[in-house]
Amino acid sequence: MPRRSLARLYRDEFGGYSLSKFQMDLLAGLTVAAVALPLALAFGVASGATAAAGLVTAILAGFVIGAFSGAPYQISGPTGAMSAVLIVLVQRYGLQGIWVAGFISGLLLLIIGLLKLGRFIAFIPSAVITGFTSGIALIIFIGQIDNFLGVKTPSADAALFKLIGYFKAGYSPDWHAVAFALIVILSMLLWPKKFNARFPASLLGIIIATLLNVILNWPVKEIGAIPQTLLLADRFNPLLFDWKTLPEFIAPALTITALSAIESLLCGAVASNMTGIRLQANQELIGQGIGNMLIPFFGGVPATAAIARTSVGIKSGGQTRLVSIIHAVGLLLSMFLLAPVMARIPLAALAGVLMVTAVRMNEWTAIRFMFSKLFKTDILAFSITMLATITLDLTQAILIGSFMAGAVFLNKIASIEIEVQDVDPDKLKARGIQTAGTCQHVRVAFLTGPLFFAASGQFNEAFANLGQTHALILSMRGVPLIDTSGLECLRHLHERLHSQGGTLMFAGVHENARGMLERGGLLEDIGVENFFWSSDQAIVEAERRGCQFCAVTLSTKK
Repeated sequence: MPRRSLARLYRDEFGGYSLSKFQMDLLAGLTVAAVALPLALAFGVASGATAAAGLVTAILAGFVIGAFSGAPYQISGPTGAMSAVLIVLVQRYGLQGIWVAGFISGLLLLIIGLLKLGRFIAFIPSAVITGFTSGIALIIFIGQIDNFLGVKTPSADAALFKLIGYFKAGYSPDWHAVAFALIVILSMLLWPKKFNARFPASLLGIIIATLLNVILNWPVKEIGAIPQTLLLADRFNPLLFDWKTLPEFIAPALTITALSAIESLLCGAVASNMTGIRLQANQELIGQGIGNMLIPFFGGVPATAAIARTSVGIKSGGQTRLVSIIHAVGLLLSMFLLAPVMARIPLAALAGVLMVTAVRMNEWTAIRFMFSKLFKTDILAFSITMLATITLDLTQAILIGSFMAGAVFLNKIASIEIEVQDVDPDKLKARGIQTAGTCQHVRVAFLTGPLFFAASGQFNEAFANLGQTHALILSMRGVPLIDTSGLECLRHLHERLHSQGGTLMFAGVHENARGMLERGGLLEDIGVENFFWSSDQAIVEAERRGCQFCAVTLSTKK
């Protein structure tokens, strides 16, 4: 049960907990809060909601999802990938779209976790995830060009069309906004990494830009007032929602669910490599589900585990999930103590944070690897998914990428190698194997690959002309599985041989393939006496039986 699992996690985590460990958690939690503050504000704006919504999301996710998480290191909150999905929802349905789809996705995540189906998320190919991530990075980057330039250009149905619009529309950049954005970008690019662990470059850039904005008072757009409450005025109210429109939110909810699960489990995989502590995937999805069901009622946006914040917590010496909770406390204090200052943050400064974050969120190592090694299938899956992400609905993008990668993979594994050979008595004698005859009509065929529906045409074609074959031996050591279509192919081959007085024999059949033959009744029809450990044994037996014709099908692996 999930509760027992969570209780066990708590026992493992806090067994032997001490003051020194708490001090490490405290320092790590405050460090993560410093990193999370500008990101929470930026992603709140980027998702089409408000900076306050992003802050509320980070606080609640830190408390709730952190408490129910499947590992001690996971830090959740608003993320760039999620923002790219949500901005489309806001454009179509308003803030209600975020809240409804977010609640439904939370419910789905909870169900997936309770049913222990978390492992199925891993079935999405890595090239598709990489392409999806790069597409989302482009959406975020393109979506911040307006704030970077301090302009307002017409909206578009997709990020690609929005980008094209900048080359067609006439506008004049506000150089004050550009200056603020460049201050943040340069801070994030030039601030030494050794200092970044203790004082995040993004926070430094935001502070400098905000101080200059207060001093110079340039006419640029600002975040605006930050409500000093966790319960925002704009929040999900089920009584005000038109439940007749609920079906419209199913597809967006599925996208948010898939993205939340993928991001959280990927974050857990990265953190697991850093700490050696394995993520309990189903418990993590339960935590994400509970948090995302709760957050809409406070006016927040959907959350997911964040790799950047999680890695900062680990590198800062965090020991337990108290890091997540302490970081939430730090953000809560900033809401009450720094709200007037945060209200003066230029939107262009947040655009700078998001643009650099978008560039960095690409999986550059994986991209360089697949292109440098010319993995054509992965390159195709990556490119199509990325292009679909910036031109189509995000749900369609990930479905297209997954379908295409699956089709290519199926085409690869569908090919079964069949090499039919005549038996050479001299070679058998050289190996010390004596036969009763010359094996003139015994033929051997080597099968390598799965014998399933996609390979049935190739199988039937290979044995279309049996000639005067009397004993046909199928060497199956290279056949890992057989499905019902494969069974039918074998049954037809057996019947054809039997009708002309021949015998179908098998050698080196895998246990799972033998099980399918038994379930399909072929083991009984063909007879257990026609199954052998090796093709050599089958050849000797075929000759011993005095066959006038022998057909032998050999596998390249015995």
